[in-house]
Amino acid sequence: MLDKSTFRDAMAGLGAAVNIISSDGEAGLAGCTASAVCGVTDEPPTLLVCINRSSRNNAAFRSNGKLCVNVLSAEQQALAAHFATSALAIEERFAAAQWDDLATGAPVLQDALASLDCEIESVTEVGTHTVFFCAVKAARTQDAGDALIYYGRRYHRVGERSVHATPAASPALPHPRQRPARDRPAE
Repeated sequence: MLDKSTFRDAMAGLGAAVNIISSDGEAGLAGCTASAVCGVTDEPPTLLVCINRSSRNNAAFRSNGKLCVNVLSAEQQALAAHFATSALAIEERFAAAQWDDLATGAPVLQDALASLDCEIESVTEVGTHTVFFCAVKAARTQDAGDALIYYGRRYHRVGERSVHATPAASPALPHPRQRPARDRPAE
């Protein structure tokens, strides 16, 4: 069986967007930083969010039945740190930014690169985490700003200014496992 340390080292090579997951409702205000977020399907629009079962936010997300995935820009690294620490009261975390709402009443970060406002459809427990499957009820995007990603156990800026896109006129590279035609056996 693969040990936890080796798995974590391998996962450090998987870059992921940094998000603030926010919620409000009968269980009260809740929010945390998460990178384990993934689109599932666009019909119906569904995503998943993984939250550690020991997180105090886990029970609030369940009880509230709604959450918003707020995709952070590179300029919001300090806000990501605010929501990643348990040293700050939840009210202090939310006071560090401007919020509004869309469809569900979950807090929506006003200057997020994207916000996906969701109702929680189902919940699955996997090891140390809860996987929330969420139906996206509303979304808002902004074109400005570079993305904040977590890669190699550090934050990084990704965007037009920091990543060089391959020009459209460049020839496509062969698949790494596909041999050039001259090296293939005759058919």
